[in-house]
Amino acid sequence: MADRKVAIVTGAAGGMGQSIVARLAADGFAVAAMDINEPALRDLVSTVGNGTVAYSCDQTEEAAVRETVARIERTMGPTHALVNTIGWVGTTRFVQEDSAYWRRIIAINMESILYVTHAVLPGMIERTKGKIVNISSDAGRIGTSGEAVYAAMKAGVIAFGKSIARENARYNINVNAIAPGPTETPLLKAEMEEDPDLVKRMLRLIPFRRPGKPEDMAAAVSFFCSPDSDYITGQTLSVSGGLTML
Repeated sequence: MADRKVAIVTGAAGGMGQSIVARLAADGFAVAAMDINEPALRDLVSTVGNGTVAYSCDQTEEAAVRETVARIERTMGPTHALVNTIGWVGTTRFVQEDSAYWRRIIAINMESILYVTHAVLPGMIERTKGKIVNISSDAGRIGTSGEAVYAAMKAGVIAFGKSIARENARYNINVNAIAPGPTETPLLKAEMEEDPDLVKRMLRLIPFRRPGKPEDMAAAVSFFCSPDSDYITGQTLSVSGGLTML
């Protein structure tokens, strides 16, 4: 793998993560797929192949993340691209939630990104090259009913990425984000089963009248990890079928 660029994908076993792993592997990256779901990781690696390696890790635990990144770079080589795909949310009204739920949302959607980015950045700075792509959400750009704390974290992901982009452009490191709209993932499927009318109303707001596919998100990530994006940093691209036009 020494002659291939290494990409770390967090949340790799999720619906969106799997498509991103497959796309980057097809692009020629040696992909380190990181997730807490070990059985799903094994299935993913078996399906994608092409130099993809599974790394089981609780991405909300700082020590575990740092150890895993160190192991990836020892065995696969230096990290050229980091894709922070990890994310999770329920759909509840803020007034009905408790602080335990908030802490879980914060840990998964924000703290995990801080841990892995902090572990990867020094090597990118030393090599004066790297790509970081954060998966935010259109919820972080416009707010979403039923996802207040999640939307706050996804807005934080955007602001964090812009700040890191400003700090590290001098080292030739690009930091960008994509903001998916409703996407065909297990989370959306669960929401459709729980409240099909809500999802139907949501889809009517999308000009293309359909949810996004994980492959749509993977295509945007592929662009931001490629040389074609070398002069782009600190940007957020909505991949939402026109749901938001900012």
